[in-house]
Amino acid sequence: MTFLGMPAASLTGGNLDGEQPFPEAARLSVGNAQLRRNLGAATHTIRGKRAAVVSELPDWQELRAAGAAIKDDVLANLERYLLQLEQQVTARGGTVHWARDAQEANRIVTDLVKATGASEVVKVKSMATQEIGLNEALEQAGIEAFETDLAELIVQLGHDKPSHILVPAIHRNRSEIREIFLREMPDVDPALTDVPAALAEAARGHLRRKFLTAEVAISGANFAVAETGTLAVVESEGNGRMCLTLPKTLITVMGIEKLVPTWRDLEVFLQLLPRSSTGERMNPYTSMWTGAVEGQQFHLVLLDNGRTATLADPQGRSALRCIRCSACLNVCPVYERAGGHAYGSVYPGPIGAVLSPQLTGVDRNPSLPYASTLCGACYDVCPVAIDIPSMLVHLRARVVDDKREQHRLPSPEQAAMAAASWTMRDSRRWTRALRAVRLSKPLRGWRLLPPPLSSWISSRDLPAAPAQSFRDWWTEREKSRDE
Repeated sequence: MTFLGMPAASLTGGNLDGEQPFPEAARLSVGNAQLRRNLGAATHTIRGKRAAVVSELPDWQELRAAGAAIKDDVLANLERYLLQLEQQVTARGGTVHWARDAQEANRIVTDLVKATGASEVVKVKSMATQEIGLNEALEQAGIEAFETDLAELIVQLGHDKPSHILVPAIHRNRSEIREIFLREMPDVDPALTDVPAALAEAARGHLRRKFLTAEVAISGANFAVAETGTLAVVESEGNGRMCLTLPKTLITVMGIEKLVPTWRDLEVFLQLLPRSSTGERMNPYTSMWTGAVEGQQFHLVLLDNGRTATLADPQGRSALRCIRCSACLNVCPVYERAGGHAYGSVYPGPIGAVLSPQLTGVDRNPSLPYASTLCGACYDVCPVAIDIPSMLVHLRARVVDDKREQHRLPSPEQAAMAAASWTMRDSRRWTRALRAVRLSKPLRGWRLLPPPLSSWISSRDLPAAPAQSFRDWWTEREKSRDE
């Protein structure tokens, strides 16, 4: 499959995989009690707010179905809608650029900024620019990027990484944020308290000069309307509107899946997104623009970075419906305990466990599809009805197939599963195996099993074998009845 000349196996890059596999990274973060408290308190609050506003809509399930259907239509006709978007944006004075991967997108944006002569840019919160590592690419080119979203600013000043799609600094509490501001913000009031209003005011003062002097702004886009060329950014602080309107040059980096066909389709998503993300009936700030506005140059960078490869997988492509609401993170028991950094990708939680391996290829992220209990809570809350649990099972199968292709000899795990399969295929063999386990005293302490079984059970709690199996009980019962 190709898309506008882009091969399906588009090269990817940026911040989509970590230095450690998920099990190793999660083991470290689970041991951080403060992190667990921060995450637990924040996700519990967001879950409650979401549930309250969703319950107000009697047609919520119909809205979910409509959102899923619109997104599936976009994915089925993506090339047509993208060409329509390009035509409309160009007709209204904007310039459209196509980027195969992170490296090409970073080069395009860096060249555009350099052409203006600017050495600083202000940024609206954007998952796409985090995905490609744009800030790092700009820094290498001698251009300083200033995050203007409060949570993103906290992460940037703390020399940290985001851990949540919606609230990147969710792993920080108020005291930690205060310490970061006192350490990193020039001219901050040394008497700054950890009261949220005081912290927000300090951030506004820090950013005000940047808003007024920046010549270039960089944004993402929550949605793009194909029929009109309109782009939309929704946010809660007003910083986005400042970035979108004041600078002389606006550069938007958008994943190619963020389209909706018509203006009317926005009605569905502007109900689904705020309720699912911040637990609000509508976003405080919804900014829309079409092409280049008066006195401003506009550039739209359409990013592939593995999306056409994901689109080519019938069982995985629905991950591209995602509207980045983060509802699945807030209900996930694994995310709540392990935190976002354990996933290694800018897309953590359940959606990251299915999206990141598809964007990079499962060979680069083989552990993420296993970062789930398959409890199904993520599917229940997803506003566009992405069946994440089924997709995780599908990706796990792909991981197993990849390992099988790489290794001609069976792995210890494969050998153990083959032995178990052979035993279970015959009722007599299975009965003997159960008796052997029950009668073998060392095996009652499962931790004493030899490798490779010891590795498999090191993170699992297995019950001791019963004194009598059901099969033996049934056999004895039938014998006593016959007598």
